[in-house]
Amino acid sequence: MKKILREIAALVGGEVIGDDQVLITGISSLDQASRGEISFFFDSRYKDLVKNTKASALILSRKIDTYPGPQVVVRDPKLAYARVAEIFVSPVPRFSGISRDAAIDETSSIGENVSIYPMVYVGKGATIGDNVTIFPGTFIGDRVRIGKGTVLYPNVTVLQDCIIGSGVIIHAGCVIGSDGFGYVRDGAKNVKIPQLGIVQIDDEVEIGANTTIDRAAHGKTWIKRGVKTDNLIQIAHNVVIGEDTIIVALTGISGSVQIGREVVIGGQVGIKDHVKIGDRAMVGSAAGVHKSVSPGESVLGNPTMPPRLWLKTRGLIARLPQFIDRLRSLEKRLKKLERLLK
Repeated sequence: MKKILREIAALVGGEVIGDDQVLITGISSLDQASRGEISFFFDSRYKDLVKNTKASALILSRKIDTYPGPQVVVRDPKLAYARVAEIFVSPVPRFSGISRDAAIDETSSIGENVSIYPMVYVGKGATIGDNVTIFPGTFIGDRVRIGKGTVLYPNVTVLQDCIIGSGVIIHAGCVIGSDGFGYVRDGAKNVKIPQLGIVQIDDEVEIGANTTIDRAAHGKTWIKRGVKTDNLIQIAHNVVIGEDTIIVALTGISGSVQIGREVVIGGQVGIKDHVKIGDRAMVGSAAGVHKSVSPGESVLGNPTMPPRLWLKTRGLIARLPQFIDRLRSLEKRLKKLERLLK
């Protein structure tokens, strides 16, 4: 794919400063870009890289003098980068048609222009929409429904009765619809509680590699439209995640948690069961969420607290040994004074 700079600027609503006829053949970072590639600059920490970059053009928020080549000035360089990267990204590779080495039950319904690789299993009564791509090693259980244009990468498991929307991307190794973790004690024994519900994943969701989403005990575990999750995330039974929420890697979400729309959850967060997190809240990395978070609230730490209080607390933790030494010294002085006063 090749584009002249003027076409790229039009795509992102940017203004070209310099030669708008430069031919762009790819996109790369400042330090790795070569001639013909466009790069981006939005963080002053990397200003020294601008001086030495070999990129043929830059995307940035305002003109800079340290770069002699043409510049595309935009309101949001990160967003512009994402739009430009879409031009140069390679399409998802597709097997031509349905492999003879795929095991597809005759009662299933397969749409048009579907790509099913070898070693795929599709169960009884499953429905696969148009333009779906299913990579090798994927298991589609009985009565599963998958919407049009969805991509399931290698070794994905979608167990019985689960629903996957349109335009969904599920990365390698994910398990959708495994049993929720439900047991009740009978003396010294653990008695399993049957998990009777499903998982529903709405349109335009992206699920990171090796993520697990448990089916509901009853009803559904529900991932709503536009949710994006990173790799290695655990979503327990009956969790509901609102539209356009982002969840970063290694987060664990316990049962029956309700997460609002446009929430941002950092990496390694642990969320207690039955907690509610309001719309547009932000949870910092490695936080332990033990109580509900209000809409628009930002929290950090374990247990969670407002960011300023957490930063103060973090600063005090390093000084605790010093405080203990002072306290012991004061205790000794106090005992001496008490003896003198007797």
